[in-house]
Amino acid sequence: MTAIAAAPSPLGGRVRRRAVVAGISGNVLEWYDFAVYGYFAPIIAQKFFPSDSPDSSLLAAYGAFAAGFLMRPLGGFLFGYLGDRIGRRRTLILSIVLMAGPTFLIGVMPDASVLGVWAAVAVVLMRMLQGLSVGGECTTSVTYLVEQAPPDRRGLYASWINFGCIGGILLGSAVGALVHTFWEAEVQDWAWRLPFLAGLSVGVLGLMLRRGLPDSAASAELREHAPVARAFRYEWRSMLRVSGIWLMNAVGFYMMFLYITTYLQREVGLSAAMALDINTISMVVLLVTIPVAGYVSDIVGRRIFMVAVPLMMLVLSYPLLWVMHHADPALILPAQIVFALMLGTYGPVVSAVMAELFPRAVRCSGMSIAYNLTLGLIGGTTPMVATYMIERTDNDLSIAYYLMAAAAISFVSALRTPETGRGPLR
Repeated sequence: MTAIAAAPSPLGGRVRRRAVVAGISGNVLEWYDFAVYGYFAPIIAQKFFPSDSPDSSLLAAYGAFAAGFLMRPLGGFLFGYLGDRIGRRRTLILSIVLMAGPTFLIGVMPDASVLGVWAAVAVVLMRMLQGLSVGGECTTSVTYLVEQAPPDRRGLYASWINFGCIGGILLGSAVGALVHTFWEAEVQDWAWRLPFLAGLSVGVLGLMLRRGLPDSAASAELREHAPVARAFRYEWRSMLRVSGIWLMNAVGFYMMFLYITTYLQREVGLSAAMALDINTISMVVLLVTIPVAGYVSDIVGRRIFMVAVPLMMLVLSYPLLWVMHHADPALILPAQIVFALMLGTYGPVVSAVMAELFPRAVRCSGMSIAYNLTLGLIGGTTPMVATYMIERTDNDLSIAYYLMAAAAISFVSALRTPETGRGPLR
């Protein structure tokens, strides 16, 4: 491999703060769009996927949503390659443009009454473009921030990306609620478009911030000509470790903060409003926990979190879900908060470890491929698998075994992963 020059000199405090905000912005937009599309899916179904059956229309709208997930692994390959070939900053600019553009276009696009079947095709295409960009957004952002962070603050800097993801979901829910509050009568007609149009402001802000940032690695060293191939050839062990340690977080997040609202309504009997309130409070706890965990991991190391939290998840998943199966919010909320504390402690630490496991020349490629294959194929299918398990076993608590299996794999992977929080990056 070509020799590498020294890493870029450390950035000043103001530039570092700007880098953090720039890194967060894309992830806020990514998950803001995720929340807004889900929130207004019934209306999108009527406008762009009309049919004689409302259920068929909604299924088609969610199919377009799923198309974005299917593009994530491909996006991981593409943007991982670009991050290692043309630089982190340019890749981050491309990814935020590719996210903000389709979000805005969905907001202004004529519906099926004007475009006919092409309206549905256009929505699916927009979701696929967004999924492609999302496949590189998180990992490239983590890579950039970890490379720019002070050596003793890499965990904290990486945690801000997780913070931005959760913040984006909460922002999307809040904007959706505001639209229903102030334009309830107009929501079905035109007001549903407002959140998609508002997403453009997040994208423009992120673009402005990212354009002025210095690059981290690619401009300071000779770049690997075939980073994806080199990652598979020489860093496959690290890629397997990333997939293994990330598995619990992928399954846990999609189960406990996305599928859980449906579970609490269908299997437990809570009202939709109560289930969403409990989920929102738990996500606020998750949001606050994330930077604290990242900061503490810089002091005590990463490995203690990687080993202890999956072990806790393995032991506590079944009893916590048993508690949540009682139709009493006073029992459900504390149990879900415990899940939030475990996942909020684990996710940001693993994000830092992902970047620290790979050498600079293939860091984006190795991370993006391993992360997106796990998140897209396992995490994204978790609600479907959970639904199937309950129906197949006729046991509402069977989903605990799926989460326990993921925790067990992450625990074993963590035992085989070295401490990465001390010392320089590879």
